[in-house]
Amino acid sequence: MPTASHNARPNIVQIICHDLGRYVGCLGAPIDTPNIDALAEEGALFANYHCTAAQCSPSRGSIMTGRYPHNNGLVGLAHLGWQIGANEVTLPMYLNRAGYHTRLIGHQHEDSEPAMLGYQTIGSPKNDARTVATALHEFLHGEARGGQPFYVNCGIGEPHRPYEREGYDRDDPDTLEVLPYLPDRPGIREDLAGLHGLIWRLDEAVGTMRESLEASGLADNTLFIFTTDHGIAMPRAKGTCYDPGTGTVLILRWPEQFAGGRVRSELLTNCDFLPTLLDLAGVEAPPQVDGRSFLALADGDECYEPREEIFCEMNWHDQYNPMRAVRTNRYKYIRSFGRRPLVYMPADIYVAPAGEAMKEDFYCAVRPTEELYDLDSDPLEMNNLIADPAHDDAAWTLRTRVQNWMVETNDPLLYGDYAPAREQRERNESKPMDNGIPHC
Repeated sequence: MPTASHNARPNIVQIICHDLGRYVGCLGAPIDTPNIDALAEEGALFANYHCTAAQCSPSRGSIMTGRYPHNNGLVGLAHLGWQIGANEVTLPMYLNRAGYHTRLIGHQHEDSEPAMLGYQTIGSPKNDARTVATALHEFLHGEARGGQPFYVNCGIGEPHRPYEREGYDRDDPDTLEVLPYLPDRPGIREDLAGLHGLIWRLDEAVGTMRESLEASGLADNTLFIFTTDHGIAMPRAKGTCYDPGTGTVLILRWPEQFAGGRVRSELLTNCDFLPTLLDLAGVEAPPQVDGRSFLALADGDECYEPREEIFCEMNWHDQYNPMRAVRTNRYKYIRSFGRRPLVYMPADIYVAPAGEAMKEDFYCAVRPTEELYDLDSDPLEMNNLIADPAHDDAAWTLRTRVQNWMVETNDPLLYGDYAPAREQRERNESKPMDNGIPHC
């Protein structure tokens, strides 16, 4: 089977939605997503793909640069002032140099000024699923026919909160299946019912976009990508280093090259996304990129050398919440810095019915400095083994890996809190904030 090294230069259509995680039917979620599932049946599904940070801007910054957040500078939300470093090179910039036309449709969350990301063309920022699908259709049946290879990034807002929206269907909260990592409580069911409606609308748009691509005559030589930034906006998912926060969907469909129905379980990080697309475009990734290409996995090439570990982190969301973590196929180790709630909930979750249902569970206790989970026996990450002598070797090994990673990357946390965090800590200590330190 041919690979990108044989000068294949596919068009690239990337769909990235908000806050979906792995909550799709083809990855076992209890929801009907027929169009997304059909993509997986026709392409390659990566079932062990993780983001670098379970929050919007830092995760997307890693997709755009191939680097961990504290390396590229985007450690917090772009609309709150955080930015990718001035010397960083983004995916559109690399592809521009390779002769691609690069275009943004809908939403981005990597910079307050989208032009700084390097796209040649920037469309309307309207990001509801149906509007983005229409804009892609217009491009595919217009400018895309010019013959120049293109990269189009389609940013869709759904299923970001709020979950209670006019014009969207809702599931029945009494009959839906609850999340295995949360208790069965009415507020959680209420939020899931709304989430399902937003995902149904997203799935509809994915089907429309796929049909537009087929009708354009460009599908055979177009890599069609479906992914998201991080886990769903529910407690113990978004804003954490647990798998429901870091685990994300990634599907690659390219009829001319990838055999359909392939499911890969190798451990991947979304730092790997950029070097993989550069590989497809025939561009060598520079040495400062943290990720590495996994194109061979989609091609079916068994020569790929699997990763032994990936790292993830948290720094800033609406609150300062510094964490560093490493995940192997068997273990998850998390190190937290400072006095934090047992489980941090970003503000959009904290004020929602699901957040109200979990406040006493999470905000009446202090998070341990270290957490260790055996994912083989405890995939829901409920039993912290850090003090279990039987797992001393694993704890020591993973603690060392995180420390070495921080040293090798000159992590700012080695030198103390980020400066804005010190100011926030002083405010919290003088007047505790509801979503800051534990307050029960």
